[in-house]
Amino acid sequence: MTVKIGVVMDPIESISYYKDSTLAMLWAAQRKGWQIFYMEQSSLFLRDGVVQGRMAPLSVVMDPDGWFERGEYSDTPLNELDVILNRVDPPFDNEFLYTTQLLALAERDGVLVTNNTQAVRNFNEKLFATHFAQCTPPVLVTRNADQLRAFHAEHGDVIFKPLDGMGGSSIYRIGADGLNLGVIIETLTQFGGQMIMAQKYIPEIKDGDKRILIVDGEVVPYALARIPQGGETRGNLAAGGRAEGREMSDRDRWICEQVIPTIKESGLLFVGLDVIGDYLTEINVTCPTCIRQLDEQFGLDIAMQLMDAIERRLPA
Repeated sequence: MTVKIGVVMDPIESISYYKDSTLAMLWAAQRKGWQIFYMEQSSLFLRDGVVQGRMAPLSVVMDPDGWFERGEYSDTPLNELDVILNRVDPPFDNEFLYTTQLLALAERDGVLVTNNTQAVRNFNEKLFATHFAQCTPPVLVTRNADQLRAFHAEHGDVIFKPLDGMGGSSIYRIGADGLNLGVIIETLTQFGGQMIMAQKYIPEIKDGDKRILIVDGEVVPYALARIPQGGETRGNLAAGGRAEGREMSDRDRWICEQVIPTIKESGLLFVGLDVIGDYLTEINVTCPTCIRQLDEQFGLDIAMQLMDAIERRLPA
């Protein structure tokens, strides 16, 4: 019987052909002979206890001038699918939360959703890293301005960032002079109404913010360093960082060993660790990326590795 795989994603027309990881996953699913069904977050709905999606059959091609063909839409219960990839980009806002809750009803009906909806709700990508304090730099999570000022006074050079940002958005570096410290705290905490993260600045960011991918508890053997450009502090590709593949260091492998048991226990099939220098800074569980760059630089097929992991979890 052919596997039916649904994908909930941002509009496929607007993705980057050359670097989109979801597209790589869809190519891999199609190579397996699976039927693909396309949905957007706005397509999901619940009627009389049945979660459904306005979905369309999809085929993908390796053509930068036109990478997909989409059939006619129809309203279909999600439990008619075998697998659903939840590939909606952060931020983790209320709409994303509602999406995971609707997809959880499909899980209840036997559909394999990746990543596991409960784990995605449980683990904020920045806070998740703090579960492994032995791996992280000095860090503070608070909305209290006095605590944030004291953290800056202690460490001198710090990073302040929101807990729900993506792509390097709203990340501030505050040096020893404390320039604009007050207004940055007011802006990020919304005058004490919202928690943020403070983190000691890691100077090794100049050498890159490494993305390490883990598929079904197995570490992809190379990391992708996102190197800041043009005087930036941020290495995120969305913020203009340059991508460069790297060999894994002993410290990188040690960090993975610390994290993997929790990842496996939580049912997370596809995870991205962010490592700067010797320190774990984030654990991406919502929509990890960087498949295409690592595949291209090292001849890998990470998306197929993920599809194989999914296939192992489907009923025979």
